[in-house]
Amino acid sequence: MDAVSEETPLYTIGQLARRAGLAVRTVRFWSDIGVVPPAARSSGGYRLYDEEGAARVELVKTLRDLGLGLEAVREVLSRQATVAQVAPAHVRALDAEIRELRLRRAVLRTVAERGSTTEETLSMHRLARLSARERRQIIDDFVDRAIAGVDLGDDAVIIAQWMRELPDDPAPEQVDAWIELAELVADEDFQRKIRHLAGGAAAPEFAYDLRARVMEHAGRALEEGVAPSSPEGKAVLDRVVARDLPAAERDGLVGWLEPLADARVERYWQLLEAVNGREPAPPAVPAFAWVIAALRAHD
Repeated sequence: MDAVSEETPLYTIGQLARRAGLAVRTVRFWSDIGVVPPAARSSGGYRLYDEEGAARVELVKTLRDLGLGLEAVREVLSRQATVAQVAPAHVRALDAEIRELRLRRAVLRTVAERGSTTEETLSMHRLARLSARERRQIIDDFVDRAIAGVDLGDDAVIIAQWMRELPDDPAPEQVDAWIELAELVADEDFQRKIRHLAGGAAAPEFAYDLRARVMEHAGRALEEGVAPSSPEGKAVLDRVVARDLPAAERDGLVGWLEPLADARVERYWQLLEAVNGREPAPPAVPAFAWVIAALRAHD
């Protein structure tokens, strides 16, 4: 311990703590672990601190307020590392804390909006706190169950890959969607639906612009109250599907369209859009259901 001149002002732990606005036990702990060593001792053996010690207390307090751990603080004070060198690790730790707080906020908001029971709240909280790896694992398991043994076409392969794209740091609204998505993919009946979709008939050649025609023409027919089985409905159907389409191809088209008219399947796609941070497309189930009804009525 360095000698201290009589002119050097010295402070007890209590005085140092009051000066820094800290609890005495905090300064004593820092001194005990060597972060703020005393400059001298009184005749009674009490630790005394000089202006350098007071400055170290202020620095330690600042670094701790910034969230640095004591080991990082020790490295800075011993000049084994600079604040700039230890800051990135602290930023990562803060990011994790912020992510956790956002998840908690999203869960609480969902609980409030749903009026959830205690059991539902615990389940949602557990799902929301899953790590990115664990979140991906749930979707990977679902995809494996849904497509295992299925002879996938190109479209289904793309779908399966897209299902795996979950954010590492979801926003609150993405957490809401994720909670609902995790509940949905755990349902065995829904798994069978997706399995049927993945192994179903290949999309017809004209399918890629079919949705636009369905939404435009069948959507308008719904708004206007046109019945699918009516002559007017037949005229609308002819604007959606070629009137000279062979009967066998029409039957195949109905089978291909049926999953698109399933509300739970559509909800699944909407949730995936939300989880991936994209704006979900407008609901299309009523329009597709109208087209299916029209195809069956005018076969």
